[in-house]
Amino acid sequence: MSVPNITGRFSGPSSSNNVFRGLLHMQRPRAVPCPKCRRPPMLQRRLAHTPAEDPNFTSIVDNPPEIVRSGRRHGPGLIVLALIPVTAFALGTWQVQRLGWKTNLIAKFEDRLVRPPLPLPPQIDANAIADFDFRRVYATGHFRHDQEMLIGPRIHDGNNGYLVVTPLEREGSDSTVLVNRGWIPKDLKRQVDRRKGLPEGEVKVEGLLREPWTKNMFTPDNKPELREFYFPDVAQMAKLTGSQPVWIEETMEPDLLLAYDREAKGIPIGRPAEVNLRNNHGQYIFTWYALSAATAVMLWMVVRKPPSDIARRVRQNKEW
Repeated sequence: MSVPNITGRFSGPSSSNNVFRGLLHMQRPRAVPCPKCRRPPMLQRRLAHTPAEDPNFTSIVDNPPEIVRSGRRHGPGLIVLALIPVTAFALGTWQVQRLGWKTNLIAKFEDRLVRPPLPLPPQIDANAIADFDFRRVYATGHFRHDQEMLIGPRIHDGNNGYLVVTPLEREGSDSTVLVNRGWIPKDLKRQVDRRKGLPEGEVKVEGLLREPWTKNMFTPDNKPELREFYFPDVAQMAKLTGSQPVWIEETMEPDLLLAYDREAKGIPIGRPAEVNLRNNHGQYIFTWYALSAATAVMLWMVVRKPPSDIARRVRQNKEW
């Protein structure tokens, strides 16, 4: 059997190279579709769908992202917070006006105190007492100790006691006025225990003519039938004793030793001749204006900084 001569067909270096190339080409498998899913190879699928081949693609350089907020910015609590500084500022302004009114009132009363005392006229118009409030007056007459009234309890230097109110019957004028003689300790409530505090005969009383008191909502009502009085109801006491509705507060020089001696003997301790009206409106002004400033700063911080519950998201495309 004759063997074909292939050396002549593939002779030379170039021929041998072609033979090896043909063998390598026959051994390398071809890329074929997946027999199960019939999908194109992954390499070809990636290359076919790159973003650069999409005509609608917009680069992040050409369309930068932005932070957007969603949800309500502030609730109804912001309205309440905005009302607080406004209301506090209005109250502070009102207290400024009250401070001016109280200062003028105290100055008017102090001007009346420095004037010499006036004799109390026989008949007094109750409607004109307001024009003579804190005016120093004096009157003579006899104390009606049988009609004495105690108002209490009242505290004096940390001790419990009562205010002694005794009608002063003035001779020749046919008029009686109510005199607040001062404070006595609780253990000397009975008259038998303080005989030295019950002067007999004609006496001269010097004190301040005062307007009738006003009862507050926390003070209980008086019980005149039981001789229990919790506040000086001038009209009620005057009707009970047949006196004029005139209230005089007996005064005395402030002396500590004299006050101790009076307390031990059961002699009422009178008030000093001074204006004892409280004037705390300066503190109220500072409080209201400070509250207004603090809440205004809080309001500014809340408006400037959004609440923490606001959702934030990054929007890649401004057109969606």
